[in-house]
Amino acid sequence: MKTMERFKVAPGSKVRLKKMDPAFTDGHKSHKSAADEIAHYQQKLRELQDLLYAEHGHSLLICLQAMDTGGKDGVINHVLGAMNPQGCRVAAFKQPSPLEASHDFLWRAHKAAPARGEVVIFNRSHYEDVLIVRVHNLVPKAIWSRRYDEINDF
Repeated sequence: MKTMERFKVAPGSKVRLKKMDPAFTDGHKSHKSAADEIAHYQQKLRELQDLLYAEHGHSLLICLQAMDTGGKDGVINHVLGAMNPQGCRVAAFKQPSPLEASHDFLWRAHKAAPARGEVVIFNRSHYEDVLIVRVHNLVPKAIWSRRYDEINDF
């Protein structure tokens, strides 16, 4: 099975994290043994980003959601390290500021969304507004459950 197929989530399906092997390395024993493949895909990323930037018709949003020390910064470093910095950026989401909290929960996500031709990585994301409020019981279920559909529409 190809790696991409192994981790692809079909629309409407549920992600089952317990079925994912956190030790999966695609047969590589070390970073060194994967170096040629990594270099190949870094070059491919750069070429695709150049096309995205030049075409200026679409954008790419990558949302990273994980606990602290979950590897988000490492992913950002590896992915954006292969790209032209003129066409990409990172938007980090922490606790909402008073200004952000005075707007709809997706306001700050819309504000940080990528423009045409741009790649943006959300370090944490609008999912915080479902996850944190649910775990800490900050808003009623009627509010956080409705946010799932709003996030999918976004």
